[in-house]
Amino acid sequence: MTVRIRALTPINVLEDELRRRQERYDALSPAGVSVELFNLAGSPPELDSAAACRASERLAVAEALRTDPQSYAAVMIDCVLDPGLEQLEQQAPVPAFGILKLCAGTLAAAGHRFGAVARNQPIADELAARVAALGHRAAFDRVAVLDLALEDIGDTARWNAVLSRAAAGFEDSGTTVVINGCSAVEVLPREGAGVAVIDPTALALSVVGLTLSRGLPLPSPPAHRAAAAGSR
Repeated sequence: MTVRIRALTPINVLEDELRRRQERYDALSPAGVSVELFNLAGSPPELDSAAACRASERLAVAEALRTDPQSYAAVMIDCVLDPGLEQLEQQAPVPAFGILKLCAGTLAAAGHRFGAVARNQPIADELAARVAALGHRAAFDRVAVLDLALEDIGDTARWNAVLSRAAAGFEDSGTTVVINGCSAVEVLPREGAGVAVIDPTALALSVVGLTLSRGLPLPSPPAHRAAAAGSR
C-alpha cells in the first residue's frame, strides 16, 4: 500500500520548476510514500517579505483544506516554514505534515543543538519564529542568511557553495546540525565538515516512511477525532 501525499508549492512556480521539484520528491520519497506536487497558482512569486509569507500562507491553507480525502491520505506544504500548519492540523480533511516540524522534532529528540540557513532575511525571521513556536528554542542556535536569489534555488552548485561557507560559521558554536532552510534544494555532501547539513525535505519524508514501515497508522484527521470524542 502506498500513502499518497498532496503537496503544494508556497509560491507560484513555472512548469519547469514544478517538474524539477516533483522529480526531487520522486527521488526522496521512501518506499510506501508518494508525493504529488501542485503549483499554488496566484500565490506570491517569492517569499521576500513578511507580507508575502502571510499571503502565501492564506492561499496555501485555503487550497490544502480542499484536499480530497478519497484521493490523498495526507497534505503537506512544500515549504520549510510549514505555513498554516496549526490550522491544517485542526481543520484539514486529511492529516497534515510539516517539513520543519518533522525535521526539527527529530533533531531535538536526538539531542542535537541545531541551527539553520535561509535564502533571505524575511525567510530567516519566519524560520526562527517557527522553531520557537514548535518549542525547540532551547535546542536552537540561530539562522544564517545566505543572501541568494530565487533562481539560485535551482542552481545546486552555487547554493551549496554558499551553504558550505555559512555552515562553517556554526562550527565553534556547539551546533552539530544545520537545517538547509529551503525545501527544494539538493544538499550535496560536505567533505571533512564538522557540522552536518540536513536536507529538511529528505529527513521529513524519511520520518514519515519510518513510521509507516514500523506499522504505525497515519494520524486521524481532525474531523474523525472530533467524531470519536463525541461518541464517547
